[in-house]
Amino acid sequence: MPNRAPLREIKMPAAARPDHMVLLVSDPGVSLPYYEALLPLLGFREHAPRLWKSPLDFIIQIAEARRDARPYERYGAGMNHLGFSVDSPAMVESIRTAMIEAGFPAPEIQTLDGATALFMKDPDGVRFEVSYFPPEIDLNG
Repeated sequence: MPNRAPLREIKMPAAARPDHMVLLVSDPGVSLPYYEALLPLLGFREHAPRLWKSPLDFIIQIAEARRDARPYERYGAGMNHLGFSVDSPAMVESIRTAMIEAGFPAPEIQTLDGATALFMKDPDGVRFEVSYFPPEIDLNG
């Protein structure tokens, strides 16, 4: 284990607010249509080219990956999936239907411990979950 210097005491907020994510895609010509279909369904608006912003000010930026980078692997190190919560099971179904109508694969919706969940992959295999969690499911543990 590496030797670490003691952390200096600094005043920290109770919790940092997530504010952005950068997704690197292998081919913007293939992947951008996927995100142009999915992100508006999740409440994002295109703020600038390849930069999408939610009403909560969370930003997703889409950029081109380096050609020599390793491909995304399911259980490899890195992000496993990005999850979004919606207000009803009907919203999960409508997102699935809209993605299929836009020409993208969207598997069957799953029920997992009372939650309604849709798991999709972008053209590079980056996984997304769109779920409805009923009030009786306590996400805070």
